[in-house]
Amino acid sequence: MAALGVALAVPAAAQTAPRSLSREILPPALPWSGASERLIVPAGDPWITPAEAANFETTPRYAEVRSWLERLDAASSLISVKTFGRTAEGREMIYVRASKGGTGKPVVLVQGGIHAGEIDGKDAGLMLLRDIALRGKDNLLDKVDLVFVPIYNIDGHEQMSAYNYPHIRGPANKGRDANARNIDLNRDYGKLDAPESRAMIGLIRSLDPILYIDCHVSEGFDMQYDVTFTYAGWGRYARHRATADWLESRFGPVVSGALTAAGHTPIIYPSPIDTRHPEKGIRYSPEGPRYSTGYGDFIGMPTVLVENHMLKPYRQRVLGTYVLLEAALKIAASDAARIAAAKATDRASRPAELLTRWKPAATPIGWIESFKGVAFDTYRSPASGRDEQRWLAKPITFRMPIIGQTPTESVRLPKAWWVPREQTEIIERLRLHCIRFETIQTPQTRTLDHVRLIDPKMSQPIEGRYPITARFEHFAMEETLPTGSIRVPADQPLGLLAASLLEPESQDSFLAWGFFPEMLAPAPNTDAFVLAALGDHLLAKDPALKRRFEAKLRNEAAFAADPDARLAWLYAQAGPGHPYPLRYPIAREVSGG
Repeated sequence: MAALGVALAVPAAAQTAPRSLSREILPPALPWSGASERLIVPAGDPWITPAEAANFETTPRYAEVRSWLERLDAASSLISVKTFGRTAEGREMIYVRASKGGTGKPVVLVQGGIHAGEIDGKDAGLMLLRDIALRGKDNLLDKVDLVFVPIYNIDGHEQMSAYNYPHIRGPANKGRDANARNIDLNRDYGKLDAPESRAMIGLIRSLDPILYIDCHVSEGFDMQYDVTFTYAGWGRYARHRATADWLESRFGPVVSGALTAAGHTPIIYPSPIDTRHPEKGIRYSPEGPRYSTGYGDFIGMPTVLVENHMLKPYRQRVLGTYVLLEAALKIAASDAARIAAAKATDRASRPAELLTRWKPAATPIGWIESFKGVAFDTYRSPASGRDEQRWLAKPITFRMPIIGQTPTESVRLPKAWWVPREQTEIIERLRLHCIRFETIQTPQTRTLDHVRLIDPKMSQPIEGRYPITARFEHFAMEETLPTGSIRVPADQPLGLLAASLLEPESQDSFLAWGFFPEMLAPAPNTDAFVLAALGDHLLAKDPALKRRFEAKLRNEAAFAADPDARLAWLYAQAGPGHPYPLRYPIAREVSGG
C-alpha cells in the first residue's frame, strides 16, 4: 500500500540497475502453478499484451499502454478510450469504458498504478479487456459496465527504475510511489492537492460506481498468500455499515472462492504490527478519507483495496489480479440491486458522532488459527550492523493474533459548519467533493462554537503539507456572519465526509493537514510597557483568562521565563482585533446556534 519508509539515494552512475536485481537481493520465491496460467495467450498471438509478450519480465510504459488500448478500441465496439484530466506534468489521464451500451447501467471502477511501482492491476486489466472485447467474455458486460484506469499516477509511472520498490519481485523496472510533486495520491483523496486526485474524484462523482477497486502490492513479511484484499477498517471498523456488510458477506467469499479455484491463496490483507516479529500479529484499524478505501467508506461507495504479496513473481500476481477482477465483475452484476440498496441505506444515515482517535486494543480481537507463513532466520548484516531477517522459502503455519483498536476520542457533529468566504481553498475542495453548502445573501448574527488551538506543533513536511497537531479549547461567541459566508449542513449524504474535513479533531481535517498557517502567526506587537499594562488589566478583569495563563506558567517553564512570550500570549487573547492567532477560522453551529 505504501512505499518503503527509507528513501534510496542512488548515485547518478547507477541509475540503470541490472535486470536481475530482485534475484540478487530478494529471498527465493515459493514454487507455484495454477489454473489461472491458462489465461496467458501463446507467443505470437496478435492480441498478446506487452507484459505477456515479455514473459512478465517487464511492464509497458504509458505510451505503449495507450497505443495498445487505442488499437483495441478500434477493433471492438465494446471498448472506448477516454480522457478525464491531466497530470501535474501535463500527461492525459485515460480510462477505458467496456460496455454493451444502454443507459443507467451500474459501473465497476477499477484503477491500477496509484502507486506506480505496484502495477499489477494495469497488466491484468489489459488481459481482461482483451478477453472481454475479443475472446468471448463479453457476457461480463451484460449487467454492468467496466471503467478501467490503467495508470492513475502516470508521472510517477514514467520515472521507472530497478531501484524503485526493490521489495517487489518484478517487473524489472517500476515507477515511483508519488506523483511529480512527490505527493502520494493515496493520501490525497480528502485534501485534493494533486491534479490527479481532483480528476479521480471528478470521475468517481460522475460515475458513482457500485464497486471501486484499487490495485496495490504489499510490503511486510514473507508468507504463502499471494492475493490479499481488504476494505475500509477491514470491514470491522467501517464508518458505514451497509456497504461494509455487503463487502464482507458477499464480495469477500465469492472472490476468495474464485481465487482458490484458480490456484491462488487469498486472505484478507494482513497488515503487520512488526515485520521483524510476524507473531506479534496483524492490525485492523479505522481509516480516514485520505485513502481510497477510507474515502469510499465515507461516501457510501463499496471500495476494495487489493494488496498482492510483494515477494510473489509478477506473473503470478498479475494472473491473480485478473481472477479477482473477473470475479468482482460477476458478483457486482448479480448483486447490483443489493449494492444499490446498501449505498442508499448508508447515504440516508446521519451519524451523530465521528470517531477521531483510537489505540491498539489490550487483547486480540480474534485469531487466524493456521496462518500460512514462511520461516526465517537472522544473520548479521555488514550494511546495517545488526541482525536482519533471511526468509527461507519454507512454508510454516502458526497462530496469528488480530490486533484491533479501542476508541479514545469521538466528536459530536454540529448542525452545520460555517466557513468564512475568504477561505476559498477550502470552499473549492468542498465543491470538488460535491459536499452541499449554501451561501448566505444577507448578514446573520449567531452564537457559534469556536476553537482555539493550545500548544500547536508543526510536523515535518509530508505530502506537500506541514501537518499540525494541537489540543483544542472550544468556546461560544456571538458574531455577525457577513454576506457570502458558507454554511455546510451536517444533514446531508456527505455529512460524515464534511465532518472528517472540517472538525478540528479529525486526523484528516484540513486543519490537521496544515491548511491554515495564518493561525500560527503571532499577534501584532507593540511597546512592552503598553503590553504589560494591558496584560495586568486582562488578568484582573478576566478570571478565566487568568486561570489559563497561570496553568501555562505552571506547565511551561520556558514560557514562564520569557517576558516577551508572556506579553505576546496575553495580547493575542485580547478582544476581537486578533482573529487569527491560534484560532480555527471555521465555526460550528450547535443546537440553538
